[in-house]
Amino acid sequence: MDPALPSPSRPRRSRLGPSAFGALLIIGSAVLFGINGTVSKLALRTGLEATQLTQLRATGAFLGLLLMCLIIAPSQLTIRLRELPLLITYGLAGSFLTPLLYFVAIGRLPVGIALLFEYTAPVMVALWARFGQRQPVLPRLWGGLALCLCGLSFVAEAWGDARLDSLGVAAGLGAAATLALYYIVGAQAAGQRDPLSLMCWAFGVAAVASAVAWPWWDFPLTVLTQTDASGFPVWTLILAVVVFGTILPYVMIAAALRYLPATSASILGTLEPVLASAVAWAALNEVLSASQLLGGVIVLVGVVLAETARITPSTASGAPSPPAASEPGGSTLEPNKPDKEATHLP
Repeated sequence: MDPALPSPSRPRRSRLGPSAFGALLIIGSAVLFGINGTVSKLALRTGLEATQLTQLRATGAFLGLLLMCLIIAPSQLTIRLRELPLLITYGLAGSFLTPLLYFVAIGRLPVGIALLFEYTAPVMVALWARFGQRQPVLPRLWGGLALCLCGLSFVAEAWGDARLDSLGVAAGLGAAATLALYYIVGAQAAGQRDPLSLMCWAFGVAAVASAVAWPWWDFPLTVLTQTDASGFPVWTLILAVVVFGTILPYVMIAAALRYLPATSASILGTLEPVLASAVAWAALNEVLSASQLLGGVIVLVGVVLAETARITPSTASGAPSPPAASEPGGSTLEPNKPDKEATHLP
């Protein structure tokens, strides 16, 4: 039984309203994603390559989500032929290319800075809504874009010697572009099937793509038995990335979107780079300068402005209104209508 929806016979079972429960889910997912950045970097420091981590994550997440689907709703796994192009694009963009580029970025940049570059994706989505779909936007979109560019210049400390790895920066911006495509395509895919099976097949596409790009018979399985500097076996780090850094936060976001508009979820999701920076500072001693911290704040303010700039967000993204959430007993609660998928980072 859904804890966020009170039972008619026990109306005081939960003191949290649907919106508050959705907000807690988004915050919880941001915490898990924030920790996952450091765990992923620890795995990469053991000698595991970004391609290998991407392959293990996609395959593990697909198998875990497939098991969940088979237990909860196996009939939802059915794929119609007309869905294939959308699912393939969705999986390649969001579950294969985005994490691959993200892992390259965090291997060369501090975790928080890599996330800030990737976090410009919502600005790209808003620009697509304006110029690609000819949707009206509020003037604050341009202010948000200007703030993001200004903030990123502070993050990169562009006025002095270039201290950031150029390939890492390119990978971070590339991850932002593929993440923006993931949001745009996901707005259409979300209207065709339930979130759990959608995520399952997205990671299934990524698992197949990674197996084709890097055949399993060439995978150095001995790397999984190695340990990091703290003595943790690599396989335990991979398990944490798959379960706590992928499956659980994605399911939490999918559940949260029953109660929150995706714009609100996206804004709450901006906690992720803040939390990721804090965890990386504590665990990896990744200290950011004062100007980089200021730049990070400016970027996040710009993202929030751009995220809320569309006048008709549900029309601009093409996402359909979700079905009403059924309350125990047969009545319905009309959830907030999301405009697109929440900003969650792989």
